[in-house]
Order: sequence, then C-alpha cells, then structure tokens
Amino acid sequence: MSGIGTGYDLSTTTFSPDGRVFQVEYAGKAIDSSGTVLAVKCKDGIVMAVEKMVRSKLLVEGSNRRSFIVSKKAGMAVAGFQADARQIVLRARSECEQYKSAYGGDIPPHVLNDRVASFMHLYTVYWSVRPFGVGVIMAHHGRDGYELYQLDQAGAAYRCYAAAIGKARQAARTEIEKLNLEELSAQDALYELGKIIHQVHDDVKDKDFELELSWICDGTGSNFQTVPKAMKDEIEVRIKAALEEESDDDDDDDDDEE
Repeated sequence: MSGIGTGYDLSTTTFSPDGRVFQVEYAGKAIDSSGTVLAVKCKDGIVMAVEKMVRSKLLVEGSNRRSFIVSKKAGMAVAGFQADARQIVLRARSECEQYKSAYGGDIPPHVLNDRVASFMHLYTVYWSVRPFGVGVIMAHHGRDGYELYQLDQAGAAYRCYAAAIGKARQAARTEIEKLNLEELSAQDALYELGKIIHQVHDDVKDKDFELELSWICDGTGSNFQTVPKAMKDEIEVRIKAALEEESDDDDDDDDDEE
C-alpha cells in the first residue's frame, strides 16, 4: 500500500491524522459509480427518478428495482450496492411496523429518518462490520405534509427540497436548480426529472438504462406509488421527442454559423 491512507484505511475505527475515516470514503465511491437518482419536492408532492443500469439483456424489464415502497406513506430510492440497499429498506420497513405496533399510528417522517440514519451510522463505528455502500433518498408524508430526506453512507441525514446522488449528481443538480419547484406540479415534475436523467446519461461510456419513476402526491392520495408503466412510457416518448427537437435546433444553429 502507498499514499496518504497507508495504515489508516484498514478499519472504520481508525482515524487518519487529518481526521478522516477512509473506509467510509471508500464506501462513498460505490455510490458515485452508481446510476443517478433524483428527487424533488414540488407544490403537491414528491417525485423520484432513477437511472437503473441494465447489466444484461437477459434481465426481465422492471426487475432489480432501485426504488422501494417502505410503507403506505413512505418510499425510498437508492444508489450503490443493491444488496446493501435491500438491508436498509428492510430495516426501514421493520421500523415502520414496530412503531405502528407500539403506538398505533404511522411513524413520523423525522423519526423514521433518524432511526434509519442511526442504523447506517452504527456500521461505521465497529471494526467487525463495514459501512453500507449505499446512498438513500427518502420521501415521506406526515402531519406537516411532504418531507424529503437524503442519507449518506456514514449515516448523515439532511432534509431538503431536492436531492441528487450517483455518478452524474453534479450535472443533475445544476439542471434541478433551474426548476421552479414552488410552482411545479408532480405531474410536470415526472417529465422534468425524466428528461434530466436522459440528459445526464452518457450514451458512450454507460450501458443502456431503464428509467424508474415513483411519486407520493395529492394525486396518489398521499401514498407512495410506482408510476404505472403506461404513464412512464408516455413520458419517455415525450422526453425523447423533445431531446431530438433540441438536437435538431442545435444542428441548425451550427449550420447557420458556418
């Protein structure tokens, strides 16, 4: 081994001289190399979009999903290791069930966020386990309306208006910042996020992908749902037509300049 991490990257219980935990940073690389995941809180709900890479043509369409229903009022979208993500989702579902069994009501969004974040953090403080190589975006409806949270591999959690994780997160954030979220409806947000996913996808370097769309909004009765396939296909047709039109306009501009 060589470099600044020599001797300090063998365990999550060891800090480097400059206060870093390299194993946690390495886990973040798994998230950064995964497909892009986006979410925005709009005026009437929350919409999520996932760029799910197709690893093989033999896989059934719609399988190996990266967006999950946690409870009737909560859902997650993940980037990183699929196996790790499944454990986070199962833990979140268990927390929802335990809270309802103990208190007779749905778990508040901030409570579920804190419990899942604490669970993820525990795996960064013991030498016998490793950090989860997964980033999570969670949408939830509670007494105060719709709430959006982002959790990283270290267990840090943030409440936000929009979130982007995965390999093209920076480019996606730039595009999201152009949106007027206060006036954007959930129906329009499906189109906008789907378009951003198509824009940031690298057709040269990356494999084919499936677009996953999910939402929780007034139109779904404040229940977290996967967008029906027919609606998703219709949105993708609109997106591809719009991108082709923009590409043709760019080509025409280049010809005029010449």
